[in-house]
Amino acid sequence: MVVKKAFKNIGIYSSKKNKRIKLISEQVLEILNNLGKKAYISDSTNFLSSAHEVCTDKKLISKVDLIIAIGGDGTLLSSARKFGIEGIPILGINLGNLGFLTDIPPEDLTGLLRKVFEGKFEADERVFLKSAINNKHFHIALNEAVIHAGQIAQLIEYELYINEKFVYRQKADGIIISTSTGSTAYSMSGNGPILHPDVKAFCLLPMFPLSLNTRPLLVDDNSTIKIRMLSKKSKLSLDSHTHKNINFKDEIEVKKADECFTLIHPEDHDFFNACRTKLGWSLGLELEE
Repeated sequence: MVVKKAFKNIGIYSSKKNKRIKLISEQVLEILNNLGKKAYISDSTNFLSSAHEVCTDKKLISKVDLIIAIGGDGTLLSSARKFGIEGIPILGINLGNLGFLTDIPPEDLTGLLRKVFEGKFEADERVFLKSAINNKHFHIALNEAVIHAGQIAQLIEYELYINEKFVYRQKADGIIISTSTGSTAYSMSGNGPILHPDVKAFCLLPMFPLSLNTRPLLVDDNSTIKIRMLSKKSKLSLDSHTHKNINFKDEIEVKKADECFTLIHPEDHDFFNACRTKLGWSLGLELEE
């Protein structure tokens, strides 16, 4: 857990562009004003206010000690890459669907925000993945790095090494390398295991492997994962945001980044409750109080 701090200068950020963002942003700014907090608005957010300073993302980093990300998990991923990697904690307001990372629903906004600024919150450290192609072109991801053909229904071939030890050679549609944070994202759609955020591990999940005995593999998150490509052309995708071409005999290295990301939760946050609510666990069953 991370040591709690008092938040005084708050940045408002969203990667979405719709009318709800404006409405929720106005409500957040009113709450911050009533609490005596200084608010800044990212100029990449589709909302401007004459009463508050609008900053470039670079300037925002130097001014704020908390980012409030308004949107879904995609918005929070974007804010993590922009601000979280610079050491700024992020609190998410959920306007999306699943929202495993954005905790606060709009209907509870006022009460939960007040509690957070009273110091009633949990600070949760998450790791980034750092990937490189042939020891160049370094990129960051919070959820996953995916190696794939870049085309529908096409196999690629690769060799997997962990800490320089050969694991297997495989033909598959690709492989997903996810953090515990990413275990409830793309990996989950491939029937990968859900990892509690406290589990310090990476999941390696082959995508439609040409094998009857391939299973997901969990490794310590201090491991160095290397993929050696045996196909002519493939793609490396990070958080479905950054996409890079990879070629025959290229080596893709994936490991834990030096930087961490601090996610702020309301005080009563419960990961398993989030799973029950968002994934429909125990649906149709009456639970004892």
